Amino acid sequence: MLNEFLDEKISQIDAQGLLRTLRFVLGVPSSRIVIDGKKFVNFSSNNYLDLAGNKEINDAVKAALDEYGAAGASSRLVGGTLLIHKMLEEAVASFKNKESALLFPSGYQANAGVISALASKTDNACVIMDKLNHASLWDGAKLGGARIFIYEHCDMYSFEKILKRTKDYKLKLAVSESVFSMDGDIAPLSDFSKLCAQYGAVSVVDEAHSTGVFGKEGRGLAGVDAQIDVIIGTLSKAFAAQGGFVCGSSQLVNYLINKSRAFIYTTAVSPAICAAALKALEIIKKSDDQRILLSVNAKYLREKLSALGFNCGKSQTQIVPIITGDIKTTETLSKKLFENFILAPAIKPPTVPDGQARIRISLTAGHTRADIENLTAVLEKEKCIKSL
Repeated sequence: MLNEFLDEKISQIDAQGLLRTLRFVLGVPSSRIVIDGKKFVNFSSNNYLDLAGNKEINDAVKAALDEYGAAGASSRLVGGTLLIHKMLEEAVASFKNKESALLFPSGYQANAGVISALASKTDNACVIMDKLNHASLWDGAKLGGARIFIYEHCDMYSFEKILKRTKDYKLKLAVSESVFSMDGDIAPLSDFSKLCAQYGAVSVVDEAHSTGVFGKEGRGLAGVDAQIDVIIGTLSKAFAAQGGFVCGSSQLVNYLINKSRAFIYTTAVSPAICAAALKALEIIKKSDDQRILLSVNAKYLREKLSALGFNCGKSQTQIVPIITGDIKTTETLSKKLFENFILAPAIKPPTVPDGQARIRISLTAGHTRADIENLTAVLEKEKCIKSL
């Protein structure tokens, strides 16, 4: 009975052109990968500083395996808190210029666990969300059960209107990404934080796609020209490790230790992963050349695509979308790229809104100017595809 039900649902997904399947790759998931024995240039990775497979990081992992083993073994509160967890949390807090930090097993759990713990329906709280926030932030808001208000994407006039409407809530949680994961644009964090302070809202910013890439020593955008109350991030992108974190006051961390179900009821982050993140953090601080290269190449790619007539939205970063709008067109374009040994999967609803299907080009410091030239040459050849 269950399989019949699932077959029907899968058929419905397939009929909409939204069926997802897994693709297996060999080797380090960097700018060069192997699929079915063939070498591809990978434009789908969030390995922004090209640290995946870095020898220094690998050596740190090996040393941690000898000292701690691989397993987190238990919940942090039960007995799974190790010295290396404290070391990483202190290093991340200092990096983000905050008093304290707390680790989560994934960036998703950090977002969902922080938002749901802070904004519950029993506390006269509300969550004010950018329309295009990541799914993990939305899931956290829904899990908490507090009233959700939505403002137009990066629109501070729309945001202020919501702030005025929510004046009677005891806690107003205003949530945004700093770099938006599917559009590659940057939130106006200075205005965002000023409005939060003016109207008594708590500012929460997800720095997943800006940590390591922007700011002095790669510290991100939150705090550069804006004072953000709660900073959430991930160790799985520029850090090339695994896990998530939240930074803020010591009171925030103490509260989350006691109230965040995503922290309480899960096994601790692997100590080997903590070692990888600690070493990556050392490297990130010294990676100005890689950040400059990434910025220069991203600007070059956006200019090339715009000159060819492609719609890159308002991208300002290493994330460069090619927005086609149509699912079939996007899949056809992705297939053509794949035939030319370029991995750039189609991004479809519900990851992006209806009518906003796209190819998401994700540049890393491991990509060369020749890679960009090859990519744009293939795209120019395929411009004849309907809707492009």
